[in-house]
Amino acid sequence: MSLTTPKLEKLHEGAKDFMPINGTDYIELYVSNSKQAAHYYKSAFGFKSLAYAGLETGNKEYESYVVVQDKIRLVLTSPLRSGTEVGKHIDKHGDGVKVTALWVDDATYAYNEAMKRGATSFMEPVVEKDDQGQVVRSGIYSYGEVVHIFVERKDYNGVFLPGFKAWNTSYNPEPIGLKFVDHMVGNVELGRMNYWVDFYEKVMGFTQIMSFDDKDISTEYTALMSKVMSNGNGRIKFPINEPAPGLKKSQVDEYLDFYEGEGVQHIAVATDNIIQTVTELQNRGVEFLKVPTTYYDVLEERVGKIDEDIDSLRELGILVDRDDEGYLLQIFTKTVQARPTMFFEIIQRKGATSFGKGNFKALFEAIEREQELRGTL
Repeated sequence: MSLTTPKLEKLHEGAKDFMPINGTDYIELYVSNSKQAAHYYKSAFGFKSLAYAGLETGNKEYESYVVVQDKIRLVLTSPLRSGTEVGKHIDKHGDGVKVTALWVDDATYAYNEAMKRGATSFMEPVVEKDDQGQVVRSGIYSYGEVVHIFVERKDYNGVFLPGFKAWNTSYNPEPIGLKFVDHMVGNVELGRMNYWVDFYEKVMGFTQIMSFDDKDISTEYTALMSKVMSNGNGRIKFPINEPAPGLKKSQVDEYLDFYEGEGVQHIAVATDNIIQTVTELQNRGVEFLKVPTTYYDVLEERVGKIDEDIDSLRELGILVDRDDEGYLLQIFTKTVQARPTMFFEIIQRKGATSFGKGNFKALFEAIEREQELRGTL
């Protein structure tokens, strides 16, 4: 299947929410060792065992472990032999997101609507059955080799999907308060951001809710541009980044070099108590980007009064920003695999609907410090 993307027709009357999406169904990562990756996300991030597919379920090509925390499901997939598509993907990109699965009421309708608007097919609608009912899935390509799979599960009562069995383990650490996927950020090549904005508008009925240019997202050395796409009910938000010219190589350039193409840069997961969540993550060994402590000296002047103790935020390195709707707290992990590519954001929204514009400079300077240590700035 060619991964080249068709030319999209321009919208004349703006996007229309013709494809209702209920939420994120699951995120599938292709990883080199799914068993160890599952243990990492359980022990470090507080996920629990949910489901398994592999040799014991009759799958001789790959194995998948599914872990869950509240509404977040991660599928961690590795090949069982050489020469597979999963293995080729890992060989090129390293560990990373392959599938963003979207929960819909009608996977056939979603697929047909996307295809007639110019999508490239990943999989035609397929009915998958077992003794717990049936699931309908279909899929289209997005940027790079990332795919969106539409999942219709109203007639299914099983643990995850047909082909999976319950994965029961004695080791299930306590959750750390992660609730759901807030947004997922994609990095695309220079000059391709507006193409993918048009794609999400025309093919999936999303609208652009926010835009940042290189004046908003820049430091002394690097810059990038970003536009945020959202579906109608706001449950799916996809910021799309592209590099902007700068004196040195930006974080997006570094990602594109090491991922060897476009892909998911980070997954933002929501919590109701970021201080508790981040404290537990640090206790379990998760490493975070840190900004200079001087960031907190003028925090109240910049964002006004907040409920949280500033000394606690300073100690943990949590950032704060305010918009017209309220404020948010956020922090970013270091990359979670060998290549300097994908990472996680922990976010708590207290009314704010934005993405932390006031933190961009401090955050990207922190990223540049990591790049400098890697010799890739």
